Amino acid sequence: MIKRLVSLFALTIAFGSIAAAAPPWVDPNPPPVVEYKVFLDQLWRDAQKQGIKRTTFDLAFNGITPDPRVMPITRRQPEYGKPAGAYVNSIASPGRAKEGVRKATEWRVTFDEVEKKYQVERWIILAIWGMETSYGADKDKWDVIRSLVTLAQANYRHPYFRNELLVALKILQEGHVARDKFVSSWAGAMGQTQFMPSNFFDFAVDFSGDGKRDIWNNVPDVVASTANYFRKEGWQFGLPWGFEVTIPDGFDYRRSRASFTEWTKLGVKRADGGAYPTSGDAILFFPTGVPGPAFVVTKNFDVIKEYNNSDVYALAIGHLADRMRGMGAIRAAWPEQATQLSRDDRIALQKRLAELGYKVNNFTAHIDFDLRDSIRSEQVKFGMLPDGHPTSALLDRLGIKRP
Repeated sequence: MIKRLVSLFALTIAFGSIAAAAPPWVDPNPPPVVEYKVFLDQLWRDAQKQGIKRTTFDLAFNGITPDPRVMPITRRQPEYGKPAGAYVNSIASPGRAKEGVRKATEWRVTFDEVEKKYQVERWIILAIWGMETSYGADKDKWDVIRSLVTLAQANYRHPYFRNELLVALKILQEGHVARDKFVSSWAGAMGQTQFMPSNFFDFAVDFSGDGKRDIWNNVPDVVASTANYFRKEGWQFGLPWGFEVTIPDGFDYRRSRASFTEWTKLGVKRADGGAYPTSGDAILFFPTGVPGPAFVVTKNFDVIKEYNNSDVYALAIGHLADRMRGMGAIRAAWPEQATQLSRDDRIALQKRLAELGYKVNNFTAHIDFDLRDSIRSEQVKFGMLPDGHPTSALLDRLGIKRP
């Protein structure tokens, strides 16, 4: 299954690439870039092998040339443009939460049916819907085929976008959307909750029963398709994504994983004074380090990250869902300044940790929870507070040279 790449691109523009969702594999030695006509000839041979008809192929590419606006977007320096707190608060805003509640009422019957069938709470679906396209108000404006052929012909993250282009041809051939309505983000993310073409085939459903999987205009299809994504990725119905917590004096910050019962014994309490679930495990997470808000997060937090592999994205989605359920704002103060490392710095940190013998699952700037534990170990060595949050000071201690 090809994982979703979509919100990397939306957030590269809006937030400076805090999301780092990436294809599962990128060819380190892609084939040479060929001129456009040659590329189409090569693509047709592969498309034909996958059952694409010539009429579909010609319909897709008639009058289409690479879009000169696309590649410059891929070259934008992926550095964070907002502090994490400002980003979370902008996503989980009172206005967006209020509109989500209104949408929940408007589509109550649909959400009742979707929850019953897919076992995914409506609030998390609403949060994704609100985050990605403001509940469908933000319309896709780019031609799916033109955007994808631009990226594919340039061998950008090859073979990911070439594969997505071939899948897009299948969507067109099956008649799920008319050619002139086949629109997306600049990177090929489609519909009201922004699926890539491969995600469409893996997860999109015809919930309305009209014979089409319409994630652009059909709200029941949008809601059910998003729920189906979460169900297949392992969402556990009834399990909270996590909680904001308070940390007691004298806490050993090397401790990052425990059951809810153990967190209670350690004095790590919910910030709102509520009770934890009676069973289950959670990971302690400091999105901006100490001092700053602290959270314990569950397996459902990881499922949100399957939608977009970004801790801060997942935090914003979870918090927005909570706000729609009537829960309050995050209580602890966020640091005023951006404290997130740039993508280049995070990759440099990953490489350095790998050199030191730590297991690193990828070198695409994803600082996962296992890697945060490795960071804790290094912080201890340097006499730093081991909160697992990577900082410029840690890079300096590790001897990582930066421009």
